[in-house]
Amino acid sequence: MSTTLTDAPRTERAPGPRLLRGLSWLVVRQHRALLLSLLAVMVLGSIWLVYERGQMKDFLDAAGWPEKELAQPTFDSDGVGLVIAALGGLPLILAVFVGAPLIAGDQEQGTAQLVTTQSVSRLRWVATKFAWIYAAVLVTSALLSALFTWWWKPYRSVFPSLWSDGSVFDNTGPMLPALCLFMTAAGITIGVLARRVLMSMAVTFVFAAAAGVVWDEMIVHLAPTRTLTYPLNADMPSRLDESLEVDRWIGSADGHLYGWGLCSKATEKASDACVKEHGIVNNVYKYLGFDQMPAMQWTGAGILLAGTVVLTAFVLWRVSRRPL
Repeated sequence: MSTTLTDAPRTERAPGPRLLRGLSWLVVRQHRALLLSLLAVMVLGSIWLVYERGQMKDFLDAAGWPEKELAQPTFDSDGVGLVIAALGGLPLILAVFVGAPLIAGDQEQGTAQLVTTQSVSRLRWVATKFAWIYAAVLVTSALLSALFTWWWKPYRSVFPSLWSDGSVFDNTGPMLPALCLFMTAAGITIGVLARRVLMSMAVTFVFAAAAGVVWDEMIVHLAPTRTLTYPLNADMPSRLDESLEVDRWIGSADGHLYGWGLCSKATEKASDACVKEHGIVNNVYKYLGFDQMPAMQWTGAGILLAGTVVLTAFVLWRVSRRPL
């Protein structure tokens, strides 16, 4: 008697529903390493900021601050310097390593031509890339900026940098997300035009460095300056303690202004004679106040976001008109 053995029917597990479908799934899968890297930067950077803030808080509490003055006027440490350097370098890193290769890499490797021969239009493909990368950059930079602002605000009087320094001004409030988005958009634009990854990264690095220098010079133009006049030999008014000096003069009673060093002579007698000769009675101080910082940051962020929109629109227009 013989029996016939048959294989048991194979049951395949039905795939579960995907959170992403279509083009979004393709873009996330293609750039999963990049997106995971940004996630790691956000998580590890957040932990680092919270830790460094705790270190500062413990030190100041042990020193009895603010009831007692510190032996040094500011708190400075290697950790604070590294955090400031890392946040300051984040826009440049995103521009060079995220923006520049994003589309240039696809152009160089032929991926762009392969994708756009399918049913997906070039415009839709690039727009989806923009959406995912901008979202990842925005979330990462916004969280790091919020944590740094939370650290800096209560301890700004002992922080090693003034509010007007780029290391604080550019890394708090809306400035860091706006800078990161603009630099990323600039990198993408350069990559689309250069079409080669290494060339795009090199040009983007130079552009980002130059843009950083120009931006530092623009800070004083983000709000109208104020002018304060006070007697020549009087102490500087307390309202100027946290101010950013834009210019300073000495002035006569009739309002004529002279350069600050006009009467800086070799001897006190010569200086007094100069003061008397020109009738100088006042100090005239041109400045930006600390209370203007939020408005300055939102103005600066608006300029950068407008630049981001322009660059993004240019890239979308170009890819819709010309093949990648």
